[in-house]
Amino acid sequence: MEIKILGSGCKNCVKLAGNTEEALKTLGMEATITKVTDLQEIVAYGVMRTPALVIDEKVVSYGKVAKPEEIIEILKK
Repeated sequence: MEIKILGSGCKNCVKLAGNTEEALKTLGMEATITKVTDLQEIVAYGVMRTPALVIDEKVVSYGKVAKPEEIIEILKK
């Protein structure tokens, strides 16, 4: 599983990355987490508001810091 955090590296992006790591740990899952800060690459995903969470190349959340509980539900699907 590949997870990307899209954003400029702001505190919300860092918080989303932390929440994602917490959700993975809770579920006992492993994934590669990559932080994408390049504006062109972010726009290529169709995201206009960051932070955004991308799982296996699918945008699953954007414009907010998803809580660990929300990310767990997304990962279960």
